[in-house]
Amino acid sequence: QVQLVESGGGLVQAGGSLRLSCAASGGTFSSYGMGWFRQAPGKEREFVAAISWTSITTRYTDSVKGRFTISRDNAKNTVYLQMNSLKPEDTADYYCAADPFGGGVSQTSAYNYWGQGTQVTVSS
Repeated sequence: QVQLVESGGGLVQAGGSLRLSCAASGGTFSSYGMGWFRQAPGKEREFVAAISWTSITTRYTDSVKGRFTISRDNAKNTVYLQMNSLKPEDTADYYCAADPFGGGVSQTSAYNYWGQGTQVTVSS
Protein backbone atom coordinates (compact mmCIF):
# COMPACT_ATOMS: atom_id res chain seq x y z
CA GLN A 1 0.00 0.00 0.00
CA VAL A 2 1.17 3.54 -0.72
CA GLN A 3 2.87 5.34 2.14
CA LEU A 4 3.34 9.11 2.22
CA VAL A 5 5.61 11.06 4.55
CA GLU A 6 5.50 14.85 4.72
CA SER A 7 8.35 17.06 5.87
CA GLY A 8 9.46 20.68 5.78
CA GLY A 9 7.02 22.30 8.14
CA GLY A 10 8.05 24.77 10.79
CA LEU A 11 7.60 28.20 12.28
CA VAL A 12 8.05 31.25 10.06
CA GLN A 13 7.16 34.92 10.16
CA ALA A 14 4.50 36.37 7.92
CA GLY A 15 5.94 36.99 4.48
CA GLY A 16 8.38 34.12 4.76
CA SER A 17 8.63 30.91 2.78
CA LEU A 18 8.64 27.18 3.34
CA ARG A 19 8.91 24.21 1.05
CA LEU A 20 7.02 21.10 2.02
CA SER A 21 7.99 17.71 0.68
CA CYS A 22 6.06 14.47 0.49
CA ALA A 23 7.95 11.27 -0.17
CA ALA A 24 5.99 8.31 -1.48
CA SER A 25 6.74 4.62 -1.35
CA GLY A 26 4.97 1.34 -1.95
CA GLY A 27 3.16 2.23 -5.16
CA THR A 28 3.45 3.49 -8.69
CA PHE A 29 4.00 7.13 -7.82
CA SER A 30 4.33 8.36 -11.38
CA SER A 31 0.74 7.37 -12.15
CA TYR A 32 -0.83 9.10 -9.13
CA GLY A 33 -2.37 12.48 -8.92
CA MET A 34 -1.08 14.24 -5.82
CA GLY A 35 -2.70 16.80 -3.60
CA TRP A 36 -1.96 18.97 -0.62
CA PHE A 37 -4.58 19.65 2.01
CA ARG A 38 -4.47 21.51 5.28
CA GLN A 39 -6.36 21.63 8.52
CA ALA A 40 -6.18 24.69 10.73
CA PRO A 41 -6.95 24.59 14.45
CA GLY A 42 -10.68 24.24 14.94
CA LYS A 43 -11.33 24.04 11.20
CA GLU A 44 -12.16 21.31 8.72
CA ARG A 45 -9.60 19.96 6.31
CA GLU A 46 -9.47 21.96 3.10
CA PHE A 47 -7.98 21.54 -0.33
CA VAL A 48 -4.83 23.54 -1.06
CA ALA A 49 -3.28 22.33 -4.31
CA ALA A 50 -3.15 19.35 -6.64
CA ILE A 51 -1.10 18.12 -9.56
CA SER A 52 -1.81 15.44 -12.13
CA TRP A 53 0.50 12.53 -12.83
CA THR A 54 1.83 14.31 -15.90
CA SER A 55 2.44 17.58 -13.99
CA ILE A 56 0.53 19.34 -16.76
CA THR A 57 -2.58 20.06 -14.71
CA THR A 58 -2.38 21.96 -11.44
CA ARG A 59 -5.11 23.36 -9.23
CA TYR A 60 -5.06 25.72 -6.28
CA THR A 61 -7.54 27.04 -3.83
CA ASP A 62 -8.12 30.75 -4.38
CA SER A 63 -6.49 31.81 -1.14
CA VAL A 64 -3.06 30.49 -2.16
CA LYS A 65 -2.98 31.31 -5.86
CA GLY A 66 0.09 33.32 -6.72
CA ARG A 67 1.80 32.35 -3.48
CA PHE A 68 1.99 28.54 -3.49
CA THR A 69 3.35 26.25 -6.17
CA ILE A 70 2.88 22.51 -6.34
CA SER A 71 5.37 20.39 -8.25
CA ARG A 72 6.54 16.81 -8.43
CA ASP A 73 9.62 14.82 -9.27
CA ASN A 74 8.51 11.38 -10.35
CA ALA A 75 12.07 10.09 -10.45
CA LYS A 76 12.32 10.84 -6.73
CA ASN A 77 8.76 9.80 -5.87
CA THR A 78 8.27 13.20 -4.27
CA VAL A 79 5.75 16.02 -4.46
CA TYR A 80 6.50 19.53 -3.21
CA LEU A 81 4.57 22.54 -2.07
CA GLN A 82 6.54 25.78 -2.27
CA MET A 83 4.85 28.33 -0.04
CA ASN A 84 5.81 31.98 -0.41
CA SER A 85 4.43 35.15 1.13
CA LEU A 86 3.04 33.15 4.00
CA LYS A 87 0.23 34.59 6.06
CA PRO A 88 -0.93 33.78 9.59
CA GLU A 89 -4.06 32.23 8.12
CA ASP A 90 -1.85 29.64 6.42
CA THR A 91 -1.13 28.15 9.82
CA ALA A 92 -2.29 24.53 9.74
CA ASP A 93 -1.26 20.93 9.59
CA TYR A 94 -0.48 20.15 5.96
CA TYR A 95 -1.16 16.73 4.46
CA CYS A 96 -0.24 15.22 1.14
CA ALA A 97 -2.47 12.68 -0.53
CA ALA A 98 -2.39 10.38 -3.53
CA ASP A 99 -5.12 9.77 -6.09
CA PRO A 100 -4.59 6.49 -7.96
CA PHE A 101 -6.56 7.80 -10.93
CA GLY A 102 -3.97 10.49 -11.52
CA GLY A 103 -6.16 13.46 -12.35
CA GLY A 104 -4.94 16.00 -9.82
CA VAL A 105 -8.40 16.95 -8.61
CA SER A 106 -9.53 18.98 -5.63
CA GLN A 107 -12.09 16.60 -4.17
CA THR A 108 -11.04 14.92 -0.96
CA SER A 109 -12.93 11.77 -1.89
CA ALA A 110 -10.64 11.15 -4.86
CA TYR A 111 -7.61 10.57 -2.67
CA ASN A 112 -7.11 7.10 -1.24
CA TYR A 113 -3.76 7.55 0.50
CA TRP A 114 -2.77 10.16 3.06
CA GLY A 115 0.33 11.17 4.93
CA GLN A 116 0.49 11.96 8.62
CA GLY A 117 0.98 15.69 8.15
CA THR A 118 3.52 18.37 8.88
CA GLN A 119 2.82 21.46 10.94
CA VAL A 120 3.17 24.97 9.54
CA THR A 121 2.91 27.95 11.85
CA VAL A 122 3.06 31.51 10.54
CA SER A 123 3.48 34.26 13.09
CA SER A 124 2.44 37.86 12.59
